[in-house]
Amino acid sequence: MIGYYIGILLLIGLDQVVKYWIVQTFPLHTGQTLIDGVVSLYHIQNKGAAWGILSGNMLFFTIMTIVVLVGLMYWIHRQKRGRLEKMIYMFIFAGAIGNFIDRLRLGYVVDMIKVDFIDFPIFNVADICLTFGAVLLILYMVLDSRKG
Repeated sequence: MIGYYIGILLLIGLDQVVKYWIVQTFPLHTGQTLIDGVVSLYHIQNKGAAWGILSGNMLFFTIMTIVVLVGLMYWIHRQKRGRLEKMIYMFIFAGAIGNFIDRLRLGYVVDMIKVDFIDFPIFNVADICLTFGAVLLILYMVLDSRKG
């Protein structure tokens, strides 16, 4: 189990280092194209969720994050979990904690990855972890339900 905690810390560290670098490198609402027409770095402060929904509801996000993290911890430790399931939760935990740190420390989340060819919210490394973990969890649950 210690390897999963180390994984969580490494992912949180990566998220926080990238956010720090963005804040130090690009003034707010500026950025740089990485691959023309595909992806850019663009520094924004997100005070809500995706597309800025629920903007300014800091208390809501704080309570929800704590509830989800406590619930996941209980769920994981309640019964024995396999390696794949622990890895899935590692990504979810890291993403949730990465954005939670921003909300507590700054009052907003630093986002920076902009997909240029579609209308999609600007996101960050923690969001990638959360999304990856959630997609894996759904796939795992669907495939696991077919076994039994």
